[in-house]
Amino acid sequence: MKLAKLYQPLSGKRARCLACSWYCQIAPNQVGICATRYNKNGKLYSLVYGEAIGLHLDPVEKKPLYHFYPGERLLSFGTVGCNFGCLFCQNWEMSNEIKNLKLKIKNLSLKKTLVDFTQSISKKITPKKIIEMAVKNGAKGIAYTYNEPAIFVEFAHDCMVLAKKKGLVNVFVSNGFESKETFDYIKDYLDGINIDLKSFRQEFYQKICLAKIEPVKENIKRYFQAGIETEVTTLIIPGRNDDSKELEEIAKFLFSISPDLPWHISAFYPAYKMLDVPPTPIEKLIEAYEIGKKVGLHYIYVGNVYDPDRSATYCPKCRRVLIQREGYQVKAIGLDKEKSVCRYCKEKIYGRFN
Repeated sequence: MKLAKLYQPLSGKRARCLACSWYCQIAPNQVGICATRYNKNGKLYSLVYGEAIGLHLDPVEKKPLYHFYPGERLLSFGTVGCNFGCLFCQNWEMSNEIKNLKLKIKNLSLKKTLVDFTQSISKKITPKKIIEMAVKNGAKGIAYTYNEPAIFVEFAHDCMVLAKKKGLVNVFVSNGFESKETFDYIKDYLDGINIDLKSFRQEFYQKICLAKIEPVKENIKRYFQAGIETEVTTLIIPGRNDDSKELEEIAKFLFSISPDLPWHISAFYPAYKMLDVPPTPIEKLIEAYEIGKKVGLHYIYVGNVYDPDRSATYCPKCRRVLIQREGYQVKAIGLDKEKSVCRYCKEKIYGRFN
């Protein structure tokens, strides 16, 4: 348990958490929505600082980031807890189980129970050790992922500062619900981010994610305009967010920010509380891909299925293949990485490659 940086003391020993866009007002001896930020005598503490889950070397394409040092690997980790409650979460054991546990607690010590649970499935580790592990294993950088990084932002921040000193990059895989305070806290150390835009309807966010959409839309603009390499993923769930009109609205929103903003269209598979929903038909993914092209997006990718043609990167000007992908096997055949341009027509390509 470590004293948080991002919070504001309130009257009656309450504390307003500033880590994400919920801005939870937390009473003494209670936690916020994420179940990891705890009020002790008016001060806010992180229950997950130094408690990592994962610590795996992953291809950068797995995040997914397709315009960010293709073929490199990132040391990836997260923690327990999340500020969303997505019914289709694939990492629900680490993201939502602590929240479910919180609801069951009656007379037991809330803090002790949550700390015990966290420590039972986590590895205690310092930011310094994480950076040493990344360097030793030849990682390009660190990915803060598996759950929402905003809820462990102080832990992430301290890793990010050390990573930069060692020449490593920092990547968030996020639901896009960070607060402006978190953005300001990490922006100078963050190199890339993939943000989930789960739907374009507030009803979907409210009923299926237990969240709100507007902060997500705002953050997609914020990160992109700050010069942080930004990509967006939409998981296409049959009967929930796969309407052609909604897909077009998502594509138009991304285009309004920039046609260069990469859009990953990902296939859904049954998980957590949506086991009764079938996987996404490949035809729907292709439809979304074509919608994005028609709107004018330069970089669209079909994911979670085998489709080399629609997972390749094409030059937006001459349409020749720049980067081929077969699963996580990557070949930059038409991209001048050093100059970030197409080898054939010299068109500037969005991203970080050199």
